[in-house]
Parts: sequence; structure tokens; C-alpha cells
Amino acid sequence: MTSLSQRSSGLVQRRPEASRTAADKEREVGREEQEPRRGEELDHDDSGDSKETRLTLMEEVLLLGLKDREGYTSFWNDCISSGLRGCMLIELALRGRLQLEPCGVRRKSLLARKVLCKSDAPTGDVLLDEALKHIKETQPPETVQSWIELLSGETWNPLKLHYQLRNVRERLAKNLVEKGVLTTEKQNFLLFDMTTHPLTNNNIKQRLIKKVQEAVVEKWVNDPHRMDKRLLALIFLAHSSDVLENAFAPLVDEQYDLAMKRVRQLLEVEPEAESMKVNTNEMLWAVVAAFTK
Repeated sequence: MTSLSQRSSGLVQRRPEASRTAADKEREVGREEQEPRRGEELDHDDSGDSKETRLTLMEEVLLLGLKDREGYTSFWNDCISSGLRGCMLIELALRGRLQLEPCGVRRKSLLARKVLCKSDAPTGDVLLDEALKHIKETQPPETVQSWIELLSGETWNPLKLHYQLRNVRERLAKNLVEKGVLTTEKQNFLLFDMTTHPLTNNNIKQRLIKKVQEAVVEKWVNDPHRMDKRLLALIFLAHSSDVLENAFAPLVDEQYDLAMKRVRQLLEVEPEAESMKVNTNEMLWAVVAAFTK
């Protein structure tokens, strides 16, 4: 029962507003303040976003790559598939589900270390849970580079094709439809019909674009270790997926040049060195190393 109701003579009665005690109100305020902290998957709250419009890294990268009116990514983009798999590994690590194996006495490079399951607790996201299940059940463990290839289906070993996550873009687009960001339409392309997902909530995409722009222009801190890990991962993975420039297209020439210059500075950072700093996320830098090696 809610705090607005009490049991009396076997009946549930609603208490009038005036009869609520100050203690009741304080308890409710306390619960409201505690609510956003529940669950690791809520750690990436975006200011101003409702619970329904909170996006995963994969969804953010896909949204940056989607054409607003047409509702599909560029036919010439052959990078986004592997980029989305990299997003999954980082997302799972940020949620406390994955980690790299310990270094041991002789420190291995990021790309030589295996990916380990830290927790198999469901994330609430079907794609993430599917990837987590594969990683948990695979023995011996694989490296970050191997998992990006396996989850993308880019393997010559027919015995490992079952690791491929299928229809990832379509499934992510449907997630965005459920969150009210996209809608679903059918478009005719002469020889075939294709399901597309045009943008329906421009505010969410504009907020995402503004967040990326500010990170490398107005709010640039010139130190990746001081940047928000989720935002840093978004910039790296959007670049690896060849969709980052879409966020910078609206900028005037001077700001565009500045944004691209600072992105190049980030790409020149040494992942091995960054991964050894305090309070870092090794999985993030291992994925970055896999795409920039």
C-alpha cells in the first residue's frame, strides 16, 4: 500500500492530504532523492532526460548516424557495425558486468588481456544481456579485439559464427522507437521495401549533439582523465563508427575546426598510459586501443 492509504476495519481508506504528517512527507522526499541512485545501469543519467529517454552508448552512436528524415544510416558506412560492438563492451564495463583480467607480475598490454565476466546480473537490455551471456560462457576467455570481431560476425571460424549478434541496428532502432525518439515507416527502394526509422523527437537528438559539441568546444578540459567516462567513450566510439562529424556539421567553420583539432588530440592519447591512471576504466581504453592500433 502507498503512504496515502491506511488499513481500518478491514477496508483500505485514502488519507486526506491535510492529515499527512510532516514525517510522512519527509520520508517521501527521502525516497524521491534516493530513487535515481538505484541500480548501476542508472549511473549515466543525463541532465534533463526522463527515465524513458535515457540512452545507452549504442543508441547514442546509432542516433548520431541516422539520417533524420530518411531514418537509416549511410549505405557507405561500414564502420558502425564494429563500433556498436565496442559500445556494448564499454557499456557492460560501466555497469559493472565486465572487466579485464588482472595484470599479474608482468603487465600485459590492453589488447593481450582477456575479458572476464564480473557479474552476470541482467542489465534489462536484451542486446547487452545477449553479449554478456556469450562472454560469460566462453572458455577460455577472449580479448577485446576478438570479442568485437566475434560479436560482429567477422570471423573465419565457422564454429564461432554463433557469437554474432544479428540485426543490431534494427533492434537498437526499435528501442529508440519505444523510447519515443524514432518512429517506424516503410520506404520503397525500387526493387524492395525497407523498414526505416525517421526521427520523431528532435529535442533528444539535439541535446545529444549539443553534449558532444560542448565536450570539445565550450567545456573542453584538455585531459581525458578529467572527462566523464561515458561522454569520453561516446566521442571515441562515434569517431570509430564514422558518425562523429555528424555532430559537428552544424558548427560554424571556426568551431568545427577547433572541435576536430581536439578530437585529434584525444585520438593521439596513449591508451596504455591512460589505463594505468587512478580511477580509470581499463575496458574503455582497451576498446579505444582496439580501434586506434
